[in-house]
Amino acid sequence: MPKHGKNYNAAAAKVEAGKVYSPKEAMALAKELSSAKFDETVEVAVRLGVDTRKADQNIRGSISLPNGTGKTVRVAVFAEGAKAAEAEAAGADVVGSDDLIEEIQKGNINFDAVIATPNLMGKVGRLGRILGPRGLMPNPKLGTVTMDVEKMVKELKAGRVEYRADRYGICHVPMGKASFDVKDLVENYGALITELLRVKPSSAKGKYVKSIVISTTMGPGIKVDTAKTRDFMED
Repeated sequence: MPKHGKNYNAAAAKVEAGKVYSPKEAMALAKELSSAKFDETVEVAVRLGVDTRKADQNIRGSISLPNGTGKTVRVAVFAEGAKAAEAEAAGADVVGSDDLIEEIQKGNINFDAVIATPNLMGKVGRLGRILGPRGLMPNPKLGTVTMDVEKMVKELKAGRVEYRADRYGICHVPMGKASFDVKDLVENYGALITELLRVKPSSAKGKYVKSIVISTTMGPGIKVDTAKTRDFMED
C-alpha cells in the first residue's frame, strides 16, 4: 500500500467509508478536500461493464464540457491554404504541413491537441509512432480529422475532452478545476455521464455503469451514486 502524507490522510478521514454521494455532494466535498498549493484538477473515473477486447465495446469518443476544463489547451493544425488561414483565425497555436511534420520529427511538440484536414492524413500518418503514444494522433472518430477546422479548434480551446475506456473498462476524464463552482463541475459531470449512457454498446451485458469515483489531483476518491443519471444537482 502506498504511503500518503498527512494532508491526504486528513482529507480521506472526511470521506465516509461505504457511503455513495450524490454528484453535487461529491463535487462539494472534493472542493473542500483540495489542499494543494496549486489549482487541482477534478477528475472522474467511471468503470463500465464492457469488454474492450471486443471492437463494438471499445468505448471512445469526445465531448465538449459545458464549462470547459480550466486548462489552457494548445492546438496544432495540419492544414494548407485557406484551411490554414481558417485555423489561425480560429486561434490555433501551431499551423503547418511539411514544416510542422519536420518540427515534430525533431521532437518539438509544444501542443496538447492535434487536428488535421483529411487530405494531409497521408503525411500525418508517418508521425504515428511519435504522436500515437502521446494520444495526439488525429482521429476521425474524435472529430479531429475534419475540414471544419474552425469549429474543432474552438471546441478544443473551449474544453472538448476525450473519453476512452482502458483495458479495465475505466474512463478517466477531467471535469475542471477545484476552483470551479460546484454547479459548473456538476454540469460537466452530467454531460459526461449522459454521453457515456448514449454510447452504451447494445452487446454490453449486465450492469453498464459499475462504479464512479471523483477525486482531485492530490485528494482521496469519493464514490458517487451510479443510479443518479439525471437531475444531477439534486442532493
